[in-house]
Amino acid sequence: MKLAVVGGGSTYTPELIDGIAGRRSTLDVDEIVLIDPDAYRVEAVGDFSNRLLSHAGHPARVRTTSSLEEGVDGASAVLIQLRVGGQRARRGDETFPHACGCVGQETTGAGGLAKALRTVPVVLDIADRVRKIAGDDTWIVNFTNPVGIVTRALLNEGHRAVGLCNVAIHLQRTFAHLLGAGIDEVKLVHTGLNHLSWERKVLVNGEDRLPELLAEHAEFLGEHVTAPVEWMRRMNVVPSYYLKYYYGHDEQVSKQRTERPRADVVSDVEEELLKVYLDPEVVTKPEQLEKRGGAYYSEAAVQLVHALTSGGPAEEHVVNVRNEGTFDFLPDDAVIEVPSLVDGNGPRPIAQPPVEQRFAGLIAGVTAYEHLALEAAIKGGRDRVADALLAHPLVGQYTKADQLADSLVKINREFLPWAGA
Repeated sequence: MKLAVVGGGSTYTPELIDGIAGRRSTLDVDEIVLIDPDAYRVEAVGDFSNRLLSHAGHPARVRTTSSLEEGVDGASAVLIQLRVGGQRARRGDETFPHACGCVGQETTGAGGLAKALRTVPVVLDIADRVRKIAGDDTWIVNFTNPVGIVTRALLNEGHRAVGLCNVAIHLQRTFAHLLGAGIDEVKLVHTGLNHLSWERKVLVNGEDRLPELLAEHAEFLGEHVTAPVEWMRRMNVVPSYYLKYYYGHDEQVSKQRTERPRADVVSDVEEELLKVYLDPEVVTKPEQLEKRGGAYYSEAAVQLVHALTSGGPAEEHVVNVRNEGTFDFLPDDAVIEVPSLVDGNGPRPIAQPPVEQRFAGLIAGVTAYEHLALEAAIKGGRDRVADALLAHPLVGQYTKADQLADSLVKINREFLPWAGA
C-alpha cells in the first residue's frame, strides 16, 4: 500500500513514521511519499524517516517530492497536515487578538478564523487534484487545523474525507494509565466538536470509570487539562485542554500577554529537530520531538488509516464526521467529533446519550460560527469575516468583531486573494 503525506516536511512527520514502524503486522504499507515544496525540510525528514524504518526492520521505504501529482498517484490514503504561512503566520494568529482583549490561539477565536481563511482554499485545491490523480476511492485524512472547519469544507465538496485530532487518544491513554487498564479496554463517550469536547464517560469493559477518575485523580487531571477540580466533579466531565480558552478566557489572555508565543517556541524546537534529523547517526525518535506537540498523533493516524484501508471489520475511533442526527440540536451537515465505527466505507457516528444543555449551547454556538467561518473562507469578504467573529462566543461584540476583522484581513492580506493589494 502507498501512503502519501501532504506537508511531509513537517518536523512531526517522524511521529507518523515511527507509528508505522511499530505496526508492521497490521498496516501493510510498503511506500510512503512525503510531499512538500520545502526541499531542505522534506529531504531532512525523509532521510531520517528511512533510518527510523530501517532500524525498526520495517520493509517500507520513504521517498520525497515537491510534486503533488507524482506523490499521490496510486496512493490508498492521503494525509494532509499543512500550515499555510508557517510559524510566522501562526505568531500573528496568537497575538493580534490581544489588542481587543481576546484570546490569541491558532485554532479558535479570531486566530483560528485567520488560519481557516488561509487554509481552506489551499486544502480544497489539493483535494481536487488528489481526486483527479488518485481517484474517487482514495481516502483523505485531514489533520490540518482547524480540523472541524477544514473537514467540513472537504465533505461539502464531496471528498472522501475524515478529520483527525489527537486530543481523544491522548486522554484515552492517560485514563488507561491512571486506571491500570489496557489501552484497548478504554472507550470514551467523547462529545462535541474539534477542540471543543468533553469526556462524559470513560468505559472500561462497559463500566463507566469516570466517577472513580474524578474521585481519585481529579487534581492530576485538572492540572493536565487546565480545569478546576470542583468544577469537573460538579459537571461530571473531563474537558479537553482547549476548553480553558472558553471557561478561563480572561485568565488565558492575561497569561498570553506575558508569555512567549507558542509559535516562537515551536520554531526553536523545529530548528533543533532538523539538526537532529540531519545527523546520520540518529536512527530512533529523538526526545525533543515530545516538545513539538501532537502526542499520540502517530497512533491515531496509523490506526485510522488501517481501519479505512484494511478491508477488515469496523473499528472504533474518535474522528471528525458528519453529524447526521447524532446531536439533534445541530444540522445534519455539521461536522462533530465523536466516537465512530470506521471501516472501508468510512466513519459512522455512534449514538450518544442526550447532551446536557450546559454543553449543548456552546456546541451549537460554535457550530454556527464554523458555518459562517467556512462561508468567509470560500466566498471571501471582510464583512463575512466580521459576521463570523461576531457569532463566535469568544468575541461576540460589534466593536471587537469589526476591529478584529480589519486586523485579520490586514495581517493576512498576502494569503487572501479577495483582500486586494
